[in-house]
Amino acid sequence: MTLSTLKREQIKKDLKDNSFDVVIIGGGITGAGIALDASERGMKVALVEMQDFAQGTSSRSTKLVHGGLRYLKQLQVGVVAETGRERAIVYENGPHVTTPERMLLPMHKGGSMGKFTTSIGLTMYDRLAGVKRSERKKMLNKKETLAKEPLVKQAGLKGGGSYVEYRTDDARLTIEVMKRAEEKGATIINHSKSMHFTYDNNEKVNGINVEDQISGETYTIGAKKVINASGPWVDEVRSGDYARNNKQLRLTKGVHIVIDQSKFPLGQAVYFDTEKDGRMIFAIPREGKAYVGTTDTFYDNDKTSPLATQEDRDYLIDAINYMFPDVQVEDSDIESSWAGVRPLILEEGKDPSEISRKDEVWEGKSGLLTIAGGKLTGYRHMALEIVDLLAKRLKEEYKLKFKPCETKHLPISGGDVGGSQNFDNYIDEKVKDAKAYQIDEPLARHIVSKYGSNAEELFKIAQTAQYQDTGLPLDIYTELIYSIQNEMVYRPTDFFIRRTGKLYFKIDDVLNYKEQVIDVMSELLGYSDVQKELYKQELETAINEAQTGNNQPAVKE
Repeated sequence: MTLSTLKREQIKKDLKDNSFDVVIIGGGITGAGIALDASERGMKVALVEMQDFAQGTSSRSTKLVHGGLRYLKQLQVGVVAETGRERAIVYENGPHVTTPERMLLPMHKGGSMGKFTTSIGLTMYDRLAGVKRSERKKMLNKKETLAKEPLVKQAGLKGGGSYVEYRTDDARLTIEVMKRAEEKGATIINHSKSMHFTYDNNEKVNGINVEDQISGETYTIGAKKVINASGPWVDEVRSGDYARNNKQLRLTKGVHIVIDQSKFPLGQAVYFDTEKDGRMIFAIPREGKAYVGTTDTFYDNDKTSPLATQEDRDYLIDAINYMFPDVQVEDSDIESSWAGVRPLILEEGKDPSEISRKDEVWEGKSGLLTIAGGKLTGYRHMALEIVDLLAKRLKEEYKLKFKPCETKHLPISGGDVGGSQNFDNYIDEKVKDAKAYQIDEPLARHIVSKYGSNAEELFKIAQTAQYQDTGLPLDIYTELIYSIQNEMVYRPTDFFIRRTGKLYFKIDDVLNYKEQVIDVMSELLGYSDVQKELYKQELETAINEAQTGNNQPAVKE
C-alpha cells in the first residue's frame, strides 16, 4: 500500500485491526526517522500525525542540513562532529532533496568573525565534521569576497571565508523518509490526533485513542510501546500521562522572508552578522528568489500557527540593508514569509540563541518514551538512539529480537539514484527516458531533480494528463495527482505549502491556480460543500499570513 489519500479508510482499518510493536505520535522529521528505523529493523510500526506531515516545525526551518558552524562558536564540539557526519549521510541517502551549497562568510572590521579565528574555526569545522576535500574551507581576501558576492557591504570588509552547507527541502525530506518507512511496512496516517493514552492492568501505556481530524471518528491503536515525537507538543502529549519528569520545553520562534531576485539579486548564499544584536543569519538564493532568516525569540503562543510579525519583518529587512547596502529593500518587496517554532529543552537564564539544540530521550514510569529537542540534520541519529532503547525494552519485556540500525546506507524514497555522485547522470538518463512519455525536457528535468527515482510515476501521470482540461498547467496537475496518490495530500495547504513549497517560493502559482487546484481535489476526494469552503478559507488565511506582518504577541494574552 502507498501513502495514498484514496486508501485512507483502509489505512484506518489496518490501524484498528492490528496490534503494533510501537505507535509513534508525531509526523515531523523526528517521527518519520523513527518510523523508518523501527520498520527497517522488522518492528510493526504505526504513526499518527494530528496535522499534515511536517506541518509543525519540519516545514518551517532555514531549509539547511547544516554541520553546525554556530555550535563551534559555543564550543559544542561533539554536536559539530555528529551533525557533520549526519549531514553527509542525509545527502547520500537523498540527493534529490539535499544539495551542496557554497556559503560565504564575510568578515568586517568590528564584526564577530575575525580573519584568524575564522580560519581556525573553519579548519576545525572541516576536521570535526569530516568534510570532503572538495568542500573544505577557502579563505578569501577582500577582492575575492566581492567577486563571490558583489552586493556585500564594502565598508570595513577585510575578507571572507567560503565553506559548504547543504540546502534541503525540509518538508519533502520528511515526506520521502515517511514514504520509505511505509514501503518498509509502517502504517501511517496524517490529520489524526492522539487524544489520550490507554493502559494495561499494570498501569503501563499500551496504546492511544485517536480522533480523525477530517471525519471526527475515534478509534484505538494498540501497541506494546508508545513514542512521543511530537516536537513542540511534547509537553502537551506527556501531560496526558501520569508519569512526568521535571524537564520541559522552551519554544523559540524563527522567521524567514522571501524576496524576488529582481529586487535582491543575490548570486551566492551568505552567512552574516546583523547590526543590532550580533546574531548571524542566512541569505540564500533559491528558485529565482532570495530568502533570509532567521530571527530567534522566545515564543509561547499558538504552536499550530506561529506568525511573522511586523517587528520580525523589520528586523530582517534592516539586516539585509545593513549587509547589502546597495539593495535597499523595503517591506513591500517581501513576497512571502514563514515562521516556525524550535522545541528546545529549557535551560534557565539562557538567551534563545544560547539554548542547546541537543536532543534527549525521556522514559516515564508508564513506559512512555519521549524524544525532545534536536535538529533536522540529526534526525537519523536521534531515531537510532530511541529505537535502540525501544528494541532493548521490547527484548526485556516481550523477548522480541530485532536487527540493529541499518539506516546509515538506506536511501530514502526517491533516493535510489546510484549515489550522490551519480545523480546528475541519473537526471540526464531519465530526461532521455521522458521522451517516450511525450514530456518535454524542462518538465522532465524538474520532475527528476525533485522526485529522484520516483520520477517514472510522475511521467506516467503527465503522459495521461496531456489533454486534461482543468485549467492547470501540466506540471502542477501532475504533482497534485501524484501527491494525492502517494503523499497523503488531503487539504490544498498540504499541497501548496509542504509538498511543493509554492506558497513560499512561487506564490504566483498559488494565487493564479488555487481555485483550479481546489476544484480538482474536491472532485477526487469528495469534499462536501462545507469542507470545500473551509479549505478555501484556510488557504486564503495562509496566503494572507505569509504576505503581511501579523499582530501576534510572543505570549498568549
